[in-house]
Amino acid sequence: MELPLGKPTTYNDQYDNNLLVAVPRSLGRKELNLQKELPFKGVDFWNCYEVSWLNTKGKPCARILEIEVPAESECLVESKSLKLYLNSFNGTKFKSDDEACNLIQKDLSLTAKAEVKITISTLDAYNNKKISQFSGQSLDDLDVEILDYNVNSDLLKLSENNKKVEETLFSDLLKSNCLITNQPDWASVQITYKGNKIDHESLLKYIISFRDHNEFHEQCVEHIFYDIMNKCKPESLSVFAKYTRRGGVDINPFRTTEDITDFALHKIRDIRQ
Repeated sequence: MELPLGKPTTYNDQYDNNLLVAVPRSLGRKELNLQKELPFKGVDFWNCYEVSWLNTKGKPCARILEIEVPAESECLVESKSLKLYLNSFNGTKFKSDDEACNLIQKDLSLTAKAEVKITISTLDAYNNKKISQFSGQSLDDLDVEILDYNVNSDLLKLSENNKKVEETLFSDLLKSNCLITNQPDWASVQITYKGNKIDHESLLKYIISFRDHNEFHEQCVEHIFYDIMNKCKPESLSVFAKYTRRGGVDINPFRTTEDITDFALHKIRDIRQ
């Protein structure tokens, strides 16, 4: 598979959907034995802040693009290819936002091989958007000794008291590295579960163990979900990571055993976004 990541780039400012590159989700899921029935539902939420095209008079339009890629799609969209694709709109004329939106929706759906949802907003629409940290209990003040910076699911342990709980935990210490370029990817992660209580120190150590790990954002979240489900066996589980933006794009994968119909947390930008 030919990926544009880590390679010199020539920017095209005329619409070109051939710039989009699909990455089969099976590549990451194969290692986790997730190739058959998925144990989760979910969506990858993308926010694109560097989006522009020309109106019919040649005047530039500045927009914010929100993308929702379903977790059951056959492919994810390679992030640099999306940025190059969006840059190809810079010198392209459109009659309206709807015309651009419909074209992007069609192209991304074909790339992901599933229906992708697209929302295009003016900058004015973001005036009252909320920015905050994740809700729940932060793990980051726990005084833990870290000895492992390579993913280690054996770090995960249940609390000794076997107490049943329903809680939401989060950490701002998730860091992994791009699978191709080895560039650091920074994120906050929120974990909501119901079941036997997970030892908080063990969970924080596990999250930090991704620090030298190389995977795409979506793969990391599925990896976390899979390990917690298999090691701790909660009755329900949701894992949501909000990554800081690179090249004007932030990616926010969400995986859950629960209904996602009314899920709206992705509308709230993290303080680092």
